[in-house]
Amino acid sequence: MTSNENTIIAFDLYGTLLSTESIAKELAEHFGEEKAAAVAATWRKYQLEYTWRLNSMNQYLPFSTITQRSLHHTLSEHGLSLPSEEAISSLMSAYDSLSIFPDVGPALESLADQATITPVIFTNGTLDMVSNSVNHSPDLSPYSKIFKDIVTVEEVKRFKPHPEVYFHLARKMGKEKERMGEMWLVSGNPFDVVGAKAVGIKAVWVDRSGGGWVDGLIEGENGRPDLVVRELGEVVEAVSGA
Repeated sequence: MTSNENTIIAFDLYGTLLSTESIAKELAEHFGEEKAAAVAATWRKYQLEYTWRLNSMNQYLPFSTITQRSLHHTLSEHGLSLPSEEAISSLMSAYDSLSIFPDVGPALESLADQATITPVIFTNGTLDMVSNSVNHSPDLSPYSKIFKDIVTVEEVKRFKPHPEVYFHLARKMGKEKERMGEMWLVSGNPFDVVGAKAVGIKAVWVDRSGGGWVDGLIEGENGRPDLVVRELGEVVEAVSGA
């Protein structure tokens, strides 16, 4: 349980702290760099699509299973194959050691000195996947002690942006539904931002590409982030001053 007096900042993991595109380095060993980038993008597309379809069907599979099945889907679509089950297992292990974005390290270091901020990880990933990334990934593990908790969706068996996922986060943080606005979500994924806003959580969108907010699903302020930053280092200052 975290202190209700602190500012809770829930960091999304995949696509926010960890670059899902970095798996292309492993894929390139099998398919070459050009194909690897396309395969990585398609893999991520189906990984997310599977979670949304499961939400719609009121069904659940662990994110690790989804990740592996979406890989098979991707390889079939691209007319590719891997030489063995060992190669598949190696790629799945590599997914637990994705690279962080360049701005992540300095931003997390700055959080270590912020006594009034409670940073947590909030993710679709299974606890095993996330624990491996946080505690053993060469990139992320040096910052593992900064996070006060890891909140996954396994208990509620839903995925972002299902409302129950965000209510689950609130319960873990000791917040009633009426106090959702006391928490911040930080995410590089627009669907996550819109999902958080739909239940009253304040949201920061990390726009690393600088393309600006274009998601048009929900009109008005509820369909837009409260803050937009170009890199993670801006989050602490922006949230503190908001």
